[in-house]
Amino acid sequence: MYILKFNPILKDKIWGGTKLKHLLNKASTSFSVGESWEISDVEGDYSVVSHGELSGRTLHELLEEYKEQLVGTKNFQRFGTKFPLLIKFIDAKEDLSVQLHPGDEIAKQKHNSLGKTEMWHIVQADKDANIIAGFNQSVDKELYQKHVEQKSIKDILNYEQVSKGDTFFVYSGLIHAIGKGVLLAEIQQTSDITYRVYDWDRKDSNGKYRELHQKDALEAIDFKNEEEYKITYTPVKNGTSSLVECPHFVTNLIEVDHSMTISHKELDSFVVYMCVEGEALLQYNSSGDDVKIKFGETVLVPACIKSINIQSEGVKLLQTYI
Repeated sequence: MYILKFNPILKDKIWGGTKLKHLLNKASTSFSVGESWEISDVEGDYSVVSHGELSGRTLHELLEEYKEQLVGTKNFQRFGTKFPLLIKFIDAKEDLSVQLHPGDEIAKQKHNSLGKTEMWHIVQADKDANIIAGFNQSVDKELYQKHVEQKSIKDILNYEQVSKGDTFFVYSGLIHAIGKGVLLAEIQQTSDITYRVYDWDRKDSNGKYRELHQKDALEAIDFKNEEEYKITYTPVKNGTSSLVECPHFVTNLIEVDHSMTISHKELDSFVVYMCVEGEALLQYNSSGDDVKIKFGETVLVPACIKSINIQSEGVKLLQTYI
């Protein structure tokens, strides 16, 4: 096995724009691309290898063939031939709907799926752009339902102005939305289940309102009120900063401006690298099979590759494993 790159799966959205094309060099002629699925094992949207002797094979096929070599022993025992993470870049030209996602228990029961816990890392943000995470006050079921019925839910939501490098942990049940003008990297469990609560009273291209999921949302919502939703971290040159550590994934920020060797020996896991700034050369064996990763690109390092060397004059990578 070798370090894998996949063809991005581009998704047009009512709220999408052109940053994925113009800033991240995704090949598209559309003016409303909202998501680039970088690594996906969602049925119907399997990622396809873009280079090397495995070119044209799907991630799902590779899982069935390589098993533990690809994802690690514990991950294979836990998830079988289902890749457990969905990796995306998202461009919000307009506000996304106010929404939340179910946890594992509800998702399994209702949808035979994993739940959806995710994290966001802001890649670029227009002036005064924001995201929504949680509530701006203590909220119970009664108050929440009152605001939903009156379509005034936006009055009790917590808005956070964002800039490049800001990171947020969006756990299942947390009410949230990506605001217009935000380009971000999203790491999440492999699930495409979203419960919409409010969609800004807008209509789609057919003049229809998109479906809301109030009953499901009420069952899955977490009313816990956090003091702070943004993750505090200090970037380390030629080092690693911890961003998120949860049962579903671990994500770190790695910043390199010369050379850095990273061991994967203790992980027993695949490792995903998303390039959120600059570019780098990834070296992983002595035969010169190097892989270049540029801004906006994502690679999957199989579990059987036990270390990589990063060569760069300036790069920032999101490193994710389980």
